[in-house]
Amino acid sequence: MSAAVSRIGPRYALAGAAVYHVTRPLFRALGRAYGLHGQASAVAQEQITAARIALERGETIYVLGIGASGHNAGVGLVAASRANGIRLVSNNEEERFRAIKHYKRFPHESIRDLRRRMSALGIGPGDLAAIVTTFDFPEIVPVMLKSIAEEGPRALPMFGRSAAMIFDTHDVAASFRVPGRVSGVLGLAPRRPLLALRHHDNHAWFSYGVSPFAASAEPAMVAVLDGTGDDGSISLYLGRAGRLDFVYGNRSVFDSLGQMYMYLSASQGGWPPLSSEGRFMGAAAWGDQDRLTNPFYRQLREVFHLAPGGAIKLNRALADWHRGGLGRPYTKRLAEILGPPIPPERMWNPDAILNVDDVEHEPATRERVDKAAAVQLVFEDALFHVLDHFIRKTGSARLVLTGGTALNCIANMRLLERYGPEWYERNLGKAAQLQLWVPPVPGDAGQPIGAAYHFACRAGLAAGPPGETLTHAFYCGEAPARAEMTSAFAAAGDMGYRSLGSAADPHQRARIADLVASIVAADGVIGLYQGRAETGPRALGHRSILANPANPKTLETLNRLVKYREAVRPLAPMATLAAAERFFELSPGAAAADYNAYNYMVLTARAKPEARRVLPAVVHRDGTARVQIVRAETDPVTHAILRALGRRIGAEVCVNTSLNVGAPICQTPEQALETLRRSKGMQALLMIADEGEAFLVWHKLAAAPKDGGERLMALVRAWEAEVAVSA
Repeated sequence: MSAAVSRIGPRYALAGAAVYHVTRPLFRALGRAYGLHGQASAVAQEQITAARIALERGETIYVLGIGASGHNAGVGLVAASRANGIRLVSNNEEERFRAIKHYKRFPHESIRDLRRRMSALGIGPGDLAAIVTTFDFPEIVPVMLKSIAEEGPRALPMFGRSAAMIFDTHDVAASFRVPGRVSGVLGLAPRRPLLALRHHDNHAWFSYGVSPFAASAEPAMVAVLDGTGDDGSISLYLGRAGRLDFVYGNRSVFDSLGQMYMYLSASQGGWPPLSSEGRFMGAAAWGDQDRLTNPFYRQLREVFHLAPGGAIKLNRALADWHRGGLGRPYTKRLAEILGPPIPPERMWNPDAILNVDDVEHEPATRERVDKAAAVQLVFEDALFHVLDHFIRKTGSARLVLTGGTALNCIANMRLLERYGPEWYERNLGKAAQLQLWVPPVPGDAGQPIGAAYHFACRAGLAAGPPGETLTHAFYCGEAPARAEMTSAFAAAGDMGYRSLGSAADPHQRARIADLVASIVAADGVIGLYQGRAETGPRALGHRSILANPANPKTLETLNRLVKYREAVRPLAPMATLAAAERFFELSPGAAAADYNAYNYMVLTARAKPEARRVLPAVVHRDGTARVQIVRAETDPVTHAILRALGRRIGAEVCVNTSLNVGAPICQTPEQALETLRRSKGMQALLMIADEGEAFLVWHKLAAAPKDGGERLMALVRAWEAEVAVSA
């Protein structure tokens, strides 16, 4: 790094330390007054002791986690006992119920829905062993004040709206009111004290505990890397036999991989933060991914100083988001490298489309995609630097990666490619391959259930067995009943539907799956709505849109007429295990628990030559695919559809994209119908009630490009004739 354009660390460190020293006890006292207590407090120890005693008596305890500020509000519930370990009950995301992406206020609807599950379990609010929060809110405020004071007056904009992703004063004020609001909604009197748990600890304990590695005595590394936690943006742990030890924390809000990717993807991509990162990652595949030839990489890489000991430091002479937020993220030098940042008022929010006819995307120019590729490369440099030191220090060959940055599935794949047998033999003198696992909810949507899980571990239970190892992600909300679905059909007025039989019956399920496969094979597009929704940002078969992977035009059709997305956005494949092994280069580093790491669309794989020929719609520009493996034991309906597609197109593979249009993934039947209504290119929905009855639903509008279900009915009649002949 050139010394002429670098500044590492805060400008006024002593001022920051003084601010922290003065404000921390004040906000701790304020937290106690409002009923927020830290995990080292006397109140926390009292609740942990009571929970431990209950567990030793053989009782089952229930712990509720709540996220009521930040950028993913929600509630989670776990059940814990000595006999059965920690079991996941629910992880409700408020954005799903309100249809507002990244909803961050109090999660009324999530709590309302969770009460239904609690009633079914026979427990009331008074039976909860603890209510815990997703951040240590009394710690966040002095840490942020310290971080701002360290940069002096030029950092004052961080108190404004342009910096709200990192330090939202409304969120801060709201967080202290959470204990009173939770007690009020749950009917608890007097007010129930809440435990404010450390954010990164929540990520780490949950992600490690539900991973395939928690049962083993072999050590596993756990790395939390995100935008920021309570007191830093990187935390490292070492797990062994269900226990977790803290190894390192960078104690810096702004020396952050997540913030770098967020600010650069938003200010260059033109989408708001949290909507920008995934889109920028998709665009990177179209750019120059060679570090020697990418026109932006060589200068942009100086945004981080890769320090000894695996530390990363933001170059504060190049970046300026630590002082100016999204409103002033660049220094003059960075603007010379990348061009001026797109201001927040010019950003287009793809997660809040009001009128699909108004959608107009910026062109995917060579310059834009090369910038995306450069940002991706810089991110990977920093990620590898942190983890390289961690691996060398511990000698471990198992890694649980979590925090929001773990959703970067391209970096995850390259991590496995980098730390293969050759690397371990050359650098550590051992025969090993890095084994990687990433949960389906590594970001803050997983924090409510993560906080609840964390408390159960503090009460004395081991992470992992006899508790469950994660095999699916269907924990959000409840499965709608038949009456709820038919009521939604009737209220809509513009929807036609017919019953297809019971998907709970194996024979009828096979017929339903074959009908869906025949429609998809004929280039129909069908939404699949069944059971409890997926938690996390990826649709995994319960709230998915299915399409033909063998047609090269499917990508354009879905991006232009169904999802209204940018042309650079890829489509992902869902596949049976046999098909995934046939068409994609599954990494031996993701082979634990029968390739469990590929269950959640958090890891890409390189497509084999046959996949490029047979499945052109799901192979991205760079020859990769974000594969999801579907299992019959966790999703029999989707698995049956894939098997039927194998008979019809020669591959047990289907396009899988999320069931939504300009909104979060659908939660309710009404939202699913609205998605069908807004989409111009989706023919139908397959909606399966909790009792098992399956409905084929179509929009009755007969105005181009929609035909009132005419083509759909023609495909159904053709299938019926085919079945009659074969019978």
